[in-house]
Amino acid sequence: MVSGNKNQIEIMAPAGSYESLEAGIKAGCDSVYFGIEQLNMRARASNNFTLTDLRRIVERCNKDNVKTYLTLNTILYDHDINLMKKICDAAKESEVSAVIASDVAVISYANLIGLEVHISTQVNVSNIETVRFYSKFADVIVLARELTLQQIKDICEDIKREEIKGPSGELVRIEIFAHGALCVAISGKCYMSLATENASANRGACLQNCRKAYRVIDEESGEELKVDNKYIMSPKDLCTIGFLDKLLDSGICVLKLEGRGRSVDYVHTVTKTYREGVDSVFDGSYNSEKIEKWIKDLESVYNRGFWHGGYYLGKKLGEWSGVYGSKSSKEKRLIGVCKHYYPKTEIGEFLLTSGKIEIGDEIIVTGKSTGILKQKIEGMYVDEKPANGAEKGDVVTMKVSERVRENDKLFILVDKEKYQDQKGKIVEGD
Repeated sequence: MVSGNKNQIEIMAPAGSYESLEAGIKAGCDSVYFGIEQLNMRARASNNFTLTDLRRIVERCNKDNVKTYLTLNTILYDHDINLMKKICDAAKESEVSAVIASDVAVISYANLIGLEVHISTQVNVSNIETVRFYSKFADVIVLARELTLQQIKDICEDIKREEIKGPSGELVRIEIFAHGALCVAISGKCYMSLATENASANRGACLQNCRKAYRVIDEESGEELKVDNKYIMSPKDLCTIGFLDKLLDSGICVLKLEGRGRSVDYVHTVTKTYREGVDSVFDGSYNSEKIEKWIKDLESVYNRGFWHGGYYLGKKLGEWSGVYGSKSSKEKRLIGVCKHYYPKTEIGEFLLTSGKIEIGDEIIVTGKSTGILKQKIEGMYVDEKPANGAEKGDVVTMKVSERVRENDKLFILVDKEKYQDQKGKIVEGD
């Protein structure tokens, strides 16, 4: 069991949409991070919110005591300054908990107006002297991703021993990256997308050149160098669930879960898994059997394969994805839409627009207010008659575990190996 208070550990979930926001909250996150407009590192990859969404996001999160962190972590040019100030002003007015920043312009202006700042991983904070410097401006500092567990622990112990405090007067809190996609550039600045497509990764416009397959050819002879893995710049996703107890024992306070560009079921599954993991570490029930189950759960949603341990355990980055896209064990297929919900009987009515479903199938329902509902079909009615299955064009009613809403999307979860030869609309999560 890890010493300390469980309430000091914060699970931060990604919110690239209202569906994901709701899913993260349902799964037990303590905070969410999201971007608005174009001044964030996922400006191209996710459906970012706008200034008008800020108050709604904060109000929703406040209902469950969830903190709200606005990402303003790109580098800025002179023509961005006015928009940056406008965003910071709106965040302050909407009572956003903090902004995550790397550019000094954002850090300086947020400090000026009294808006809490968290230092982004793009700053590459790797030692206690840099922590001490940024403590003048920020209450939370995200460490560079390439540090070892011992280096992290040393920094956290130095903060306590030297009583390094942020602007709030509280000890600086340390955040680390716990799960999700890794960039070949690690915490540094990547210029590959800028060089090839004039789309800067450092301004949220990365075209993910590193995720593609490459061949190495001698220009003089035309001979091709044999490379076992064509995806030589696409790392596997980081997974820390297997040594979460050691991670928490290092003294960190915030666990960031990556995935603003990924799907709602990814956000829900990953957040729920790490919520259970943290709780089990503190109640003493963390064990190998649970870890095995959690890894299977994480493998069921979008992933590029897992790098278990990463730099935290002193490993070299040599574990590459080997394929394009996801290695998830399951896929979700869009098969219908919700037409109505009957609250007294807790019945959902759905129109099947493709495919088919049967009793025993696992389904997902997603929507802006619903977030995500995941369950197995225990019974259904077609044309008000009991049925074992239904297909395209049928109107189906079934018991649902919670409220769903008109126009919510209905998906069926299928095992990749079992259904790989069947046709259907596959919805990827990245």
